[in-house]
Amino acid sequence: MAWFERGTTRIYYEEHGSGHPVLLMPGFAGSIEELSLLTQALASNHRVVAADLPGSGRSAPQPRAYTPTFYEDDAQTFIELLTDLGTGPAHLIGYSDGGEISLVMAGLKPGIARSVLTWGAMGFLETSQLPLLEAFESVVDNPIEPLRDFSDYLKSTYGQSNARTMTQNFANATRAIIQGGGDIARSRATDIACPVLLIAGEDDFFAPPALVSQFASAVRGAEVLPLEGAGHDVHASHPEWLARTVLSWLARH
Repeated sequence: MAWFERGTTRIYYEEHGSGHPVLLMPGFAGSIEELSLLTQALASNHRVVAADLPGSGRSAPQPRAYTPTFYEDDAQTFIELLTDLGTGPAHLIGYSDGGEISLVMAGLKPGIARSVLTWGAMGFLETSQLPLLEAFESVVDNPIEPLRDFSDYLKSTYGQSNARTMTQNFANATRAIIQGGGDIARSRATDIACPVLLIAGEDDFFAPPALVSQFASAVRGAEVLPLEGAGHDVHASHPEWLARTVLSWLARH
């Protein structure tokens, strides 16, 4: 285990294996522990840097005061982490917000990315997602049925008060992004020069396949891989499939 500090941010990360470098990131409120099977598979022939996002897992600060620029802020933090570790160009692999940050990194500093692979990410937000955002904002105290397990996870992991603060802060920042046009990585899509694979679960209501494909169309040579019977958390529902797919992708790039 190791730590990387940038300003008030303190990143928890672990390194496993050796070979071409891979940065592996979970999503909002998640931790690298949920990606342990994928980390193990990758570490057989890659140098894996698995890192919790700021404000999530074991990374600080907690609870985090999210701002409308947090995606770019986090991308800069992880660019500096890889630079500090001297990895050179790395494969950027991320779930949900970890995937969004990967896309922003590749657009901000193309030389940092050997390739990008995401699931549950789509590079932008749109107004049609505002009702879902409202449900997310109240997920700790009044969860809708599809988010009940997530609510229980948040409260058991972070405590009810911290979980409430982090989700409300995240929702407010995300709402501001939508009101400002919804851009996460879309404005830099043409700057992404590496191969990109976007996995899209057919039942993902956070990152619907149609919107994933819309972003992919703006990235030169990006591929979309639909997955039947999958929702947002492909690593949980299809762990073996995901490991095979990621290893195959890396072998080709």
